[in-house]
Amino acid sequence: MNDLYTALGLVLVIEGVIYALFPDGMQRAMSQMQEMPPGALRLAGLGAAIIGVIVVWAVRG
Repeated sequence: MNDLYTALGLVLVIEGVIYALFPDGMQRAMSQMQEMPPGALRLAGLGAAIIGVIVVWAVRG
């Protein structure tokens, strides 16, 4: 459970740094995401989740 909290904390740190350093770029990205069809967003999210599982598996394995 400790690893889960560490991972969530790292996600928040990375996301916070991106928003702090590139606020205009993040607003543009969110605007573009609103125009994307839900299926494309779903596929991108699934792809990101799969890549994340592979990275965690490679690092921990």
